[in-house]
Amino acid sequence: MSRVEVFEPALCCATGVCGEDVDQQLVMFSADLDFVSSRGGDVARYNLASEPSTFAENETVRAFLQVAGSGGLPLVLVDGITAMTGRYPDRNQLASWAGVEGAAVTNLLESGDSCCSSDDSSTSGCC
Repeated sequence: MSRVEVFEPALCCATGVCGEDVDQQLVMFSADLDFVSSRGGDVARYNLASEPSTFAENETVRAFLQVAGSGGLPLVLVDGITAMTGRYPDRNQLASWAGVEGAAVTNLLESGDSCCSSDDSSTSGCC
């Protein structure tokens, strides 16, 4: 199993899911991290605003910031190796990198498999 670390730009709180204007991408990413973590994945998330020493202590991250600056974040490391920069990975990528079973599982809302979208009369009225 691999360790996945996500180094994020300065966010208003640990997840970035705060305030009045919440970025939907951060909501999905938080859910994806929870999904992978709940299945035993070794994932960590670091916010530049609240954990600057973690950025400074990691040689790979420090070198990345010297070249790309904080505008290049997020930076995703898998076992210390750069796997992605400039955007957040999706659930399948996270699960695959972390070695978690069920990487093909998708969010029910994304797939449309919910009681609200079903034509099956046995689920009518569930929403």
